[in-house]
This record gives sequence, structure tokens and C-alpha cells, in this order.
Amino acid sequence: MKLDRSGYPEITLPPLKLRIGTESFALARPFRIARGSKMSADVLTVMIDDGQHQAMGEAVPYARYDESLSKALAQLRPLIEPLAEGRLRWPDLGMRLPPGAARNALDCALWDYWAKYSGQSVADLLGLPTLCDQITAFTISLDHPDIMAQQAAQAAQTLPLLKLKLGDPPLDAERITRCRAAAPKARLIIDANEGWGFDDLVPMAVVAQNCGIELIEQPLPAHLDVALGDYDGPVPLCADESCHGDDPAQMRLLSRFFQAVNLKLDKLGGLSPALPMIDAARDAGLDLFIGSMVASSLALCPALLLASHARWVDLDGPLLLAQDRSGGLIIENGVIKGALCRLWGHA
Repeated sequence: MKLDRSGYPEITLPPLKLRIGTESFALARPFRIARGSKMSADVLTVMIDDGQHQAMGEAVPYARYDESLSKALAQLRPLIEPLAEGRLRWPDLGMRLPPGAARNALDCALWDYWAKYSGQSVADLLGLPTLCDQITAFTISLDHPDIMAQQAAQAAQTLPLLKLKLGDPPLDAERITRCRAAAPKARLIIDANEGWGFDDLVPMAVVAQNCGIELIEQPLPAHLDVALGDYDGPVPLCADESCHGDDPAQMRLLSRFFQAVNLKLDKLGGLSPALPMIDAARDAGLDLFIGSMVASSLALCPALLLASHARWVDLDGPLLLAQDRSGGLIIENGVIKGALCRLWGHA
């Protein structure tokens, strides 16, 4: 399949009926980060239909980037008519929609549709490796150190890689040390979600090194990235909130301050722009982290296609939901059984 420079198939789409909506999935327990907490995963769903083939995509609007479900729905409504009349080329998405949840949901639905229409999986269409087993991180939400340590101990009985949510500096060192003591054999990464200042990062990196932490994710607010030019700490840093949009040129800038980058389809605006972004990240010398918002397996299956490129993967949505979507990903002992993924992207 021929792709343009931005990663989109050079295809004029057939007439397609577009339906858009929302769904809400209750979480197994409250999900807390430095910016707040939630009890449900509220997702945008896109369904497309040519009368014979039906396909779906899912995404999560992120308030951090001034997104909401209502805004995403409003962005998609003007595309209903041109899609129905066959007047839309796939690359038009990059011009008609900004990077974000609305474009991601539609782009992923189109890939699911094209797999069904062509009789080939999305992996085959893109020349990507067949889905295989992938270790996913499991998130321990920000909470009192006692509670986080208890949850880490429980999770580490079966899960090999834990991600600790931090961002409350007075207690974060204790959170790290308590969780390490509770899960001595687990691999650990930490994520401050922009909750620290530079004066917090320097001593916290020493604590992290002493506790065998592999990675510190987004320590400072994105607008303070330049301060990281003075960081020479012992634990590598990963950009998350600092990476947004689909411009590959940002990778060179990020590589001045970070050693890794977390790519999420909701931030990039779809699977299509993800491949050029991966190439740009590699060219810039950045390690890859494939992540996602808290969502059902429908949103995670497209990201799973990219996991073979990554050093770290965090696609634990099904483990955080009280109940996943029917036919969702199978995760056993922290390992996503990629070969069993049939919910999205297959003929």
C-alpha cells in the first residue's frame, strides 16, 4: 500500500456511512495522576459502513490538550456528508482534523475498514511484523505510599513491569522506596505527569537510581523542558506530554532534553502518522515507548501494532477496566497475547 509522506494511504475513499458516538467504561478502581482522578474511561467511538463491511475505531479526548468528547464529535460531524458521497481522500484527514482523538478514532476505523475491504490484516497492509506477545506495564495510580505499596506487592505477584504514578513531591520518594520494597523483583518505571520542578527531579533521580528505576517519564511541565538541558542524572527521561501532534521535526528538539519518547495515537492523530513519527524518533536517537490513554481494547489494538518497535509498552487499559469490550485483548501475567487479537484490524 502506497503511503504519502505523512503516513496516510494515497486512496480516495469509497462512499462510507459514518456514525459517531460515545461510550463509558467503569474502572476497576479510581485512576489518579498528578492532574486529577477519574472513575470511568469515557471514549469516542467511530463506526463506518459501506453496506457490506463494518469497522470501528476508538479514542480518548484528553483535557490536557483542551479536548473533550463534545469537541471531538463536533470535529467529526462535518465529515459525515463528504464521506457518504465519496468525496474524501484518506490524506484529507491530516488537513481536515487536528492531531487528536477525533482524527485518531476515524483513522483507526478506516484502517479496520480497509483490512476488511481488502481481505488483508492491517499488519500485512503496512508490512509490519505479525502481532506477537508483548509485555505491558501495569499502572499503580497515585495514592498514599501505604496504598501504592500494597497495590505494587499484589500486582508484582503476576506482573513483571509496573509503572508508578507520581507528581506529589513531598511523598514521592517514599512512594518509590516503599513500592520497590514491596515489589523487589519487578521492573519499575515512574511517571510524574508534569508534577515536579527541576529541584524535585535532581534528588528524585538519585532515589530512582537507588531503587533500580528504569525510566522517569515527563518529570516537568512541558513548557519547562528547556530546564532539562541541565539534567545529567543517572536515570533516563521520557517525554510524554511534551510530545504532541504529528510533526516529525519535534523529535530532534525532544532529543535535546529526553532519552525516550512516549508515542500515543490519541496525541499523534492516528495510526497513519505514527510510522513517520517512529522513524523520526529513531533517527533522533530516542528510545520508543508505546502508550495509550485509559480505554478499551478497541483503542489499544492499533497501538499494539507498533509495540515491536518499542523498548517499553504501556497498553494496560483492559486491566484497569471493570469490564473490557467483548472480544478484547487477552493479557496473561502482564503479557499481551497479540496473536489472539481479533477485535480490530483483521479481514
